[in-house]
Amino acid sequence: MAHCIVAAAEEILDKEFPVLDHGFVRLVDYLGSDERIVQSARVSYGSGTKTYRQDKGLISYLLRNDHTSPFEQVNFTFHVKMPIFVARQWIRHRTGRVNEISGRYSVMSDECYLPDKEHINFQSEDNKQGRTDEAVSDALAAEVLALLSEDQKRSYETYQKLLDLGIARELARVDLPLSLYTEWYWQMDLHNLFHFLQLRLDSHAQYEIRVYAQTILDMVRLVCPMATEAFEEHKLGAKTFSQSELDAMKSMLKGEDNPLKGRALELFEQKLS
Repeated sequence: MAHCIVAAAEEILDKEFPVLDHGFVRLVDYLGSDERIVQSARVSYGSGTKTYRQDKGLISYLLRNDHTSPFEQVNFTFHVKMPIFVARQWIRHRTGRVNEISGRYSVMSDECYLPDKEHINFQSEDNKQGRTDEAVSDALAAEVLALLSEDQKRSYETYQKLLDLGIARELARVDLPLSLYTEWYWQMDLHNLFHFLQLRLDSHAQYEIRVYAQTILDMVRLVCPMATEAFEEHKLGAKTFSQSELDAMKSMLKGEDNPLKGRALELFEQKLS
């Protein structure tokens, strides 16, 4: 089959979509589309052998039932600019292929992330890895931003002084903050990309990586609209229940008491909310 060209995707190739204060996502290249998924699933050589409705139904069936290999036939390459602390979360998804800017070869830019006031929050009391939804007062937010800004400025000035002294770039960089922006090329197949998006679009994921995930999802939608719709229906907007939770729902439908107690009941109610 000839190389797939998607008109909507071609319109955004190499365009920077801003994220956070200095970041962006850029679609560098893509290989395949919805058509590649259905062709791979059918192991067929002719295009247009099925209707749009049948193709859409097949993609939905494949995704819902975790038939993943046809989605691996579609690949995306992104150029992403993000704070280092976001990159460290991102790189945990080891199925991607990454080439990152090197502070050994390049002088790092003086660009650090500063959150908007509404995203400066207290530590959550019931979520050890997250923060509350409610923003702090304007006065406290101003204090936090001043502290971050002053420390970022000091850190970069130290870095620049070390470079001016002739110190090696690989050593001068060691005191740079996690808020500093880095860049990389990131390539991933659609199956693993959907897994990345399912985790990083979750409400429990950190805000700063969620906004990157949302931007990427919007780009993927242009290349694979049917697959993205199926992903949102069967994965992103769906809930998974354990055997004991399913048994509890059966009991409740019969008018019986919920047998779950303690932490199991709390988790079950969170899924239902």
